[in-house]
Amino acid sequence: MKRIYLVEDEKPLTNLLVSYLIDAKYHVKTFDNGLDAKNAILEKPDLWVLDIMLPGMDGYALIKEIKNNTPQIPVIFMSARSAELDRVIGLEMGSDDYLPKPFLPRELVLRVNRLLKTRQKKQGAAIVPLGPYLFHRQRRIIIMEHEEISLTVKEYDILEFLIDNRGNAISRTNIIDVVWGTDYFGSERVVDDTLRRLRKKIPKLPLETVYGYGYILNVE
Repeated sequence: MKRIYLVEDEKPLTNLLVSYLIDAKYHVKTFDNGLDAKNAILEKPDLWVLDIMLPGMDGYALIKEIKNNTPQIPVIFMSARSAELDRVIGLEMGSDDYLPKPFLPRELVLRVNRLLKTRQKKQGAAIVPLGPYLFHRQRRIIIMEHEEISLTVKEYDILEFLIDNRGNAISRTNIIDVVWGTDYFGSERVVDDTLRRLRKKIPKLPLETVYGYGYILNVE
């Protein structure tokens, strides 16, 4: 069962949305303030639904924390303020969808369904084109013009993580947390060294370095 984390401080609205999401076969966990939600980021739900105006930590600060730590997890923003301004700011900060209040609860369910279906489709493809290469998940290899290119465990894991977040700039810290684990205490250079070796194996990989931050994989 997919897990939805709902952050909303208006109890009547929370109860209404929860009832609709549960009817749609989702497991829902609720938070009435931003700080408690922040502490649950590493639980990695399947999707977040955030109000912008929250006690403790507002939605803007919360989405920044979510996307810094789990950039692959979709976020839907809700707001009763200036809808157009909030929508633009939310999208700039990485939100995947936006709902201006008031809205019909059924509309939220439809948008949740769409985002999770899109995410599953992107992540679940067994063979992913990477420029002139083909990335095979099951075989854990790269193929170019019938030539098989073997990957080490870390090369595969880091490339799969970038593929699942293609089009998004991913920080070195995020890559380390996912690929090496949050208990890793070495240098961030391990990310650069691994990707340097990967680029030698597949030099036409559409991977760009984001100076002072991390990397972005630009593939459809």
